[in-house]
Amino acid sequence: MTPAPDVKIQPGPPKIKLRSILVNTPVTVRDSRGEMVHTLEASEFKITDNGVEQTITHFDLGGEPLSLVVVVETSSRVEPMLPQIRKSGILISQTVMGPTGEAAIVGFDDRVEKLLDFTNSSDAIEKTMSRLKDGESGARLFDAMSKAVEMLSSRPEASESELGHRRVMLVIAEAHDSGSEDKLGEVLRRAQLANITIYAVGLSSTKADLTRKSEPKDSPRSTPAGIPSGPMPPGIVDTPTTERQLAEQGGLLGDAVALAVWAVKHQKDQLTKRQLEIAAAATGGMHVSTWKDKTIEKVIDEMGGELHAQYTLSYTPSDSNVSGYHEIQVTIDRPELKVRARPGYYLAGADE
Repeated sequence: MTPAPDVKIQPGPPKIKLRSILVNTPVTVRDSRGEMVHTLEASEFKITDNGVEQTITHFDLGGEPLSLVVVVETSSRVEPMLPQIRKSGILISQTVMGPTGEAAIVGFDDRVEKLLDFTNSSDAIEKTMSRLKDGESGARLFDAMSKAVEMLSSRPEASESELGHRRVMLVIAEAHDSGSEDKLGEVLRRAQLANITIYAVGLSSTKADLTRKSEPKDSPRSTPAGIPSGPMPPGIVDTPTTERQLAEQGGLLGDAVALAVWAVKHQKDQLTKRQLEIAAAATGGMHVSTWKDKTIEKVIDEMGGELHAQYTLSYTPSDSNVSGYHEIQVTIDRPELKVRARPGYYLAGADE
């Protein structure tokens, strides 16, 4: 019915846009010997969001299929380690992806390239890894991780009513970035909101240099060892303890979790080392360096074993309209057990 011309229509109350998100967090529980614990029930877990206890709507132990993106560095920095990386395809397909999962592969040097789209074919995964080509000297690590987040965000996710897939990123790279357009903090914000867990196999160009037959001498550095070459924020002294200073500037302890929270809150890349360790800590995953006696194959095997023996807890935050950083805490009333979970997530405000 059309109103009469002289009738004024009173505007209704302003509409309030409510955000509804589902938070999934993998939880690793180990005993005093470091062995994983597989006998816990949902009722034994307590999860809080910004200090408020939440209702667990989904609980699972290692049963959900994985959607996995492997982000692998092919730059000339790690060229001597590529033969080992090429052999890791069978472990990725059998131990990490598992019989019900799917995987895709993204390679990077001074460019980022999708080498294989999502597939459940073990042969395709193994063949793609075995054919990795030697790359250039660039290392667009953050752009490659951003690509992986984009790809994983489109995969079916667990909900209150559907099993879905757990979203996992496996990074095989050195903790070094050059030339990326994306910032680490931005990538981690998106990864957290997309419920992506990052596992990182840390390569070492120093170790690669030691095994490089054609180049017996280390490449010259523009700065002394331990001193980052990138620019620092105003008021921060450029020293090996910069990460500690940055953490303390935000009132945080200088461990990986605290640095991860700082990076997500500030979306800056002044953290010039430990980027992969920070990424793993920000999402509840694991970072293991291959510098000492850890081989690439051994590390990937350990990560696959953990992924398929984790608990997955889901909840809908009771205060999902509160912008800013949301701290997650998962606890068990058994002090002899050690619990590892993602530390939180960031919700941007209307002005961001």
